[in-house]
Amino acid sequence: MKIEIWSDFACPFCYIGKRRFEQALEQIPFKNELEVVYRSFELDPNSPRDIGHSVHDMLSKKYGMSVEQAKTMNANVVAQAESVGLTYRMDTIVLTNTFDAHRLAHFANAHGKMHEMTERLLKAYFTDSLHLGDRAVLASLAEEVGLDKAAAEQMLAGDQYASEVRADEQEGAELGITGVPFFVIDRKYGISGAQPLEVFVQALEKAYGESKPLTILGDEGGAADGACADGVCTPPARDK
Repeated sequence: MKIEIWSDFACPFCYIGKRRFEQALEQIPFKNELEVVYRSFELDPNSPRDIGHSVHDMLSKKYGMSVEQAKTMNANVVAQAESVGLTYRMDTIVLTNTFDAHRLAHFANAHGKMHEMTERLLKAYFTDSLHLGDRAVLASLAEEVGLDKAAAEQMLAGDQYASEVRADEQEGAELGITGVPFFVIDRKYGISGAQPLEVFVQALEKAYGESKPLTILGDEGGAADGACADGVCTPPARDK
């Protein structure tokens, strides 16, 4: 069963939702049968790489509220993060464009490190107050998760994986995804937002049950290989 997660590294609820989803995985017995894939989504594709104001100022301007109201809103987000074991330092977040960070995540995926890179980028942004628009910072983070730093630097200096980021975003748009985090289960079910733990558990159990083959009843005797028995005819096994 495949789970695709559209998210952005500058989205506070994406990190919270990731943790709740991971906690849900610990409560289901079939977690090792799941394929989890992260997809790119940019909350603000037009954002400049260097922004000079705080996240409080950004929210104040975006929603037409006072800076104090924005700080209260962010304090609520910090509390939600703490409830799942995350530390958010909203006062020192470095706002930036996340396109290169998404390219780096795809680079990591090509080398089997998508999950480690995704976690490190989110922590770098919300906990460590690192500049995810700075390519030197990104290359260092790649090295931290076991990727070749020089190769990451070379990739970031060009335009590799740009098409993969855009393809994820286009696919998300075609699915009707307008906000993140957004979880897609086997292209049958969608979960929008950092939902409570039990929502993830219930959705995963439902989708998993529907993905399993039929349960055969009254098959105690079974049919012999290539024969008819007990009302069942089976073809002979083919030589490989």
